[in-house]
Amino acid sequence: MTIEQISRTEQPADGEVADRALTIPRTLVRYWHDPQDIPEDVARCLASWAPLQDEGIAFRFFGDASARAYISERFDAPTLAAFERCHHPAMRSDFFRMCFVLAEGGLYVDADDVLLGSGWREVFEDHRLLVQPLAYDTSVNGMVQAEELRNADLPTHNRIFYVNNNPIASPPHHPVMQRALDRAMDRLLRRDSDLEIQSTTGPGNLTASLAAHARNLAIARKPADFLMLLNWHATAEPHWDLEYRNDDRNWRNIRPR
Repeated sequence: MTIEQISRTEQPADGEVADRALTIPRTLVRYWHDPQDIPEDVARCLASWAPLQDEGIAFRFFGDASARAYISERFDAPTLAAFERCHHPAMRSDFFRMCFVLAEGGLYVDADDVLLGSGWREVFEDHRLLVQPLAYDTSVNGMVQAEELRNADLPTHNRIFYVNNNPIASPPHHPVMQRALDRAMDRLLRRDSDLEIQSTTGPGNLTASLAAHARNLAIARKPADFLMLLNWHATAEPHWDLEYRNDDRNWRNIRPR
């Protein structure tokens, strides 16, 4: 299912309106594996989000130890065991964000994202799962410009369409987050599983979960309970010139297990 096809399910059919009882909690959650050792350049990225706190958004920050304690308190033993199988800080961050957003809802952003604009305000007025669509062009080995994703006639040849797992905004208990967590756990707890990060806990996992959910909604002729954030690039963007990206703290620099 393409982003275009998924987007067509976002409009309620026959005047139906999705349940708006649960809006997205006014919480910003972020993660760095060792909160006592945050690089200065990452700390500057984190500090760029201070305007949200000034406007009453609650900040939650987790590392490996606090994430382990949170999962142990809120979830069952297999969930904690799956977290322990995450072999890289990025993987543990992937896994934890699913747990937190499922349990409490809110807005998750990566620690190396920099705030640019005020579009985050609209997030906390919504009641759906909000995710950012992306596309990778294999012919040029680069990302498709975000503005192009609005084009209904966007060519699909040599392009991989997916949704990012950063940002994730959602009310608690969203079925896509439950599906994504269950899917990740299934792979993590199978000892013979290839624990490649992107497909196990990252964007690949979330994309597969969302696509399956969207298909079920379409078959049932139900309105979508998710929305593509086509303008998120104007709100925030990752900062790529960071020291940690040059070593094994960057998941792209390690081999799959």
